[in-house]
Amino acid sequence: MASSVLSPRVQLSQTFLRLGIRRQSRPILLSTSSLISSNNNQNHTTFNNNITNSTQQQLRNFTQTTSKMATNTAAWIKAAKSRPFVVEPAPVWTPEANEILVKNHAIAINPVDGSLQAAGWWPLNYPTMLGQDVAGTVAQVGPGVTSFKVGDRVVGHAVGMATKRDQDNAFQEYTIVQVNMAAPLPDHIAFENAAVLPLALSTAACGLFQDSNLKLQLPTVPAQKPTGKTVIVWGGASCVGSNAIQLLVNAGYEVITTASPKNFDYVKKLGASQVFDYKSPTVQEDLIAALKGKTTGGALDCIGGAPQGILQQVLAASEGDKGISSTKRGWPEPPAGVQMFSIFGTTLKDNSIGKAIYNDFLPAALKAGTFVPAPEPTIVGKGVDKIQDAVDLVMKGVSAAKLVVTV
Repeated sequence: MASSVLSPRVQLSQTFLRLGIRRQSRPILLSTSSLISSNNNQNHTTFNNNITNSTQQQLRNFTQTTSKMATNTAAWIKAAKSRPFVVEPAPVWTPEANEILVKNHAIAINPVDGSLQAAGWWPLNYPTMLGQDVAGTVAQVGPGVTSFKVGDRVVGHAVGMATKRDQDNAFQEYTIVQVNMAAPLPDHIAFENAAVLPLALSTAACGLFQDSNLKLQLPTVPAQKPTGKTVIVWGGASCVGSNAIQLLVNAGYEVITTASPKNFDYVKKLGASQVFDYKSPTVQEDLIAALKGKTTGGALDCIGGAPQGILQQVLAASEGDKGISSTKRGWPEPPAGVQMFSIFGTTLKDNSIGKAIYNDFLPAALKAGTFVPAPEPTIVGKGVDKIQDAVDLVMKGVSAAKLVVTV
């Protein structure tokens, strides 16, 4: 059957129709450069060679009109310790170099969000927003960004707590994310599942791989060959612990962890070789016995408090590296030879670990299934107006789950 070549005007009309349908089903902020680039890639054969300068100008004008239609809504915190969040409009941000704008489809809640709202212990520029975990679609890319394009499904760590920029916070419909803190998301992983990852993943990665912490070798796909070293993860069923176990296994380390008995199977499925009840009165002796004949690579404390002292004694009695990275400060004075390291979960944005985890490892690992989003999400509701409810719930305590709001 003979085929006819459509005129540029007809092609443009059909392109507008496709864009209009897409805009209704999934709101996206479109920039002139990103839209033209996206359409050139998708329709290179039938569109790029035929479009005239006049038609290109029409497309630019259409894009500018479409961009103005995008709106953003945020859950604002108006002052330190204020509650509830106030749902009001926010600007639709413009990404700069090495940044992407994400249209959020799922936002996860972390305990730090609740503590920041309740206690105001970290200096912020009020009014502002909170939140660090987002998953959604790329709405716009910054100048020179080639690793992402408009429409890509992504998961990313919003680092507004560190930058103090409103556009870098998660509790809104559109969020700016650094390229080295974002990863492409395979189609088989839902946004709600992916959203559980960022802060917990970043915190675990900082504690395990940064030069200022344990400085372990990085994870790869396929996994690194066994190093012959064992790392203890205290709190394996926590969000940070769930990520740490998987990172360590892919980096070639054996993992011994602690959890409550109801979560033993869960942490073993993530890759832990042994698990001990953290409430057991003999847990310190149990861990020392489990490490007998092994070489340690250090320990990661995901909980803080009393476990810090226990881990200090365990490593002091064991052979190998004796560094402990902890998510909480305030540890006791360590025994001779044991070192303590604090973790701030956004510092990888400024060093090589951010790219190593989010760009080099995570996309391939998610696609291959050697790293899975964990723990499971619990959906609290839909819309930024549900974020306060989710924050209130997370402050009551959650085990082996993470609270998520869809947008």
